[in-house]
Amino acid sequence: MKKNKHDAKTGEVVDDDDEMKFVHDSSLDYAGKIPLRSSTGSWKASFFIIAIEFSERLSYFGIATNLGMYLAKVLHQDLTTAVKNVNYWSGVTTLMPLFGGFLADSYLGRYNTVIGSCIIYLMGLVLLTLSWFLPSLKPCAHTTTCTKPRKIHEVFFFLAIYLISIGTGGHKPALESFGADQFDDDHIKERRQKMSFFNWWNCGLCSGLILGVTLIGYIQDNVSWGAADIILLGVMAFSLLIFVIGRKIYRYRKPNGSVLAPMFQVIVAAISKRKLPYPSSPSQLYEVSKAEGNNGRFLAHTKKLKFFDKAAIVENGGNIEKEQSPWRIATVTKVEEMKLMINMIPIWIFTLPFGMCAAQTQTFFLKQGQIMDRKLGHSFEFPPASIFTISAIGMIISVAFYDKFLVPILRKITGNERGMNILQRIGFGMVFSIITMIVAALVEKKRLKIVEANPLKGSLSMSVFWLAPQFLIIGFADGFTLVGLQEYFYDQVPDSMRSFGIGLYLSVIGAANFLCGWLITIVDHVTIKNGKSWFGANLNTSRLDKFYWLLGGITTLNMFVFVFFARNYSYKTVQNVAVRDSYDGKNDHGGEEVRMV
Repeated sequence: MKKNKHDAKTGEVVDDDDEMKFVHDSSLDYAGKIPLRSSTGSWKASFFIIAIEFSERLSYFGIATNLGMYLAKVLHQDLTTAVKNVNYWSGVTTLMPLFGGFLADSYLGRYNTVIGSCIIYLMGLVLLTLSWFLPSLKPCAHTTTCTKPRKIHEVFFFLAIYLISIGTGGHKPALESFGADQFDDDHIKERRQKMSFFNWWNCGLCSGLILGVTLIGYIQDNVSWGAADIILLGVMAFSLLIFVIGRKIYRYRKPNGSVLAPMFQVIVAAISKRKLPYPSSPSQLYEVSKAEGNNGRFLAHTKKLKFFDKAAIVENGGNIEKEQSPWRIATVTKVEEMKLMINMIPIWIFTLPFGMCAAQTQTFFLKQGQIMDRKLGHSFEFPPASIFTISAIGMIISVAFYDKFLVPILRKITGNERGMNILQRIGFGMVFSIITMIVAALVEKKRLKIVEANPLKGSLSMSVFWLAPQFLIIGFADGFTLVGLQEYFYDQVPDSMRSFGIGLYLSVIGAANFLCGWLITIVDHVTIKNGKSWFGANLNTSRLDKFYWLLGGITTLNMFVFVFFARNYSYKTVQNVAVRDSYDGKNDHGGEEVRMV
């Protein structure tokens, strides 16, 4: 087979002959061969993947949104115990994707991780269903007189939801990165399709969320918890079957051992050579040939974090054979991958305030909705969690508008194939989160005035749809920032760490929830010293409006810092041609063809 040709200006693979029949991005087909482009990957594969994400989000939100209610109504836990158990479960569910992403990238592979995590997920749903229907596992023998559930039911129930938590930990990072793997970065059409993939992935996610908090929530409230469990089990099993049916059209990536080991190797090699002088030219730094690199992508040398370049300095008169240990010498690509991970730390930190704003939708926003008028017509009253669907609808609207309208216009204006770069998209969503907090503060102020004017009826005289604007706007924010974060942590991590990268994205949301809890504790401690806490015994004695103003102020200040770092951020720069000793001093990147991603 002839070598692939590349456009000298863009560095992209030329799509004008039969060489483009195959995908040369180190992926393999189900038989372990180079994938045929026409019959694998792209949208035909990703639709199978989005389908199983839809069902997983349906199950997750069907359980998560009413978990506190189950603990209170069925297990008869007091408010403090129930909230504590929900937080523990949410914390484990948030942290598990880091571990699941590491296993997927390092040892199991993304496809196998998805299959394994789905089986664990199904085991959890089976136990959840049995704990409701099996006579020996039911909460109580006589439901009408039950005041304390059986211990065996509690054991099986918690075992079930934590199995679901573990399943989510492997499913979320591996499935999303596996879906993005179906598009070839070196093919211009597929690369643009990948940019749309993250948008439509979130549309599928939001669709599952909407059904989870409405239909499943309604069945839990008005039919039975067991009936809802059977539906979730059936949908998840069916979607797994669909996912397996598509196995012949997927593109796979082979794991190559621990993805964290090369990071430590670069650090050790750089420290061991810390006293060596820097070479006069980047061309003197070590890089393998394309043949030795297994057709992997090579990263161009950058001038930032220069200390780590010492890991790639060649000693012993240029005799590489004498220093083959990866703990002694690293390639330029490995060094640049280390730099990428360090460059991500400020971005990760400065997106936490956004996550704190987004966290209000599942805590205080929903608490407000519970005590407001939720009637539609004269008799129908929808479940409190259903108001969350407005946020999901806002996200769907924003990603569809961005993908189909905004991106084509911005491409013509900026010349950037993304329309705007990833960090600009994230920053744009932060603006919406600030607006959300302002609107939420004004609405809460109005609600408190209504309660003050009519203490007996309270906020029941105020429609829950007063909360619609803040839910809708935070949905717009999610469509820009959350989708942007997914794309950022997938694209900007080393190619071998993409599932781990999705785990990092999810950890932003989890860490923001913990950070928000700590902020509430601090604010409560400070304000109670000044006379009255902002967080009273109930919402009518609290001052959530002031808390929303505080969050808005924190996010505003944070956004300016984020913009500063974003303007100086160096994106991953890929070389399409990189051969050892091919440096000729033409540029600082050490190659003739360079592309920003």
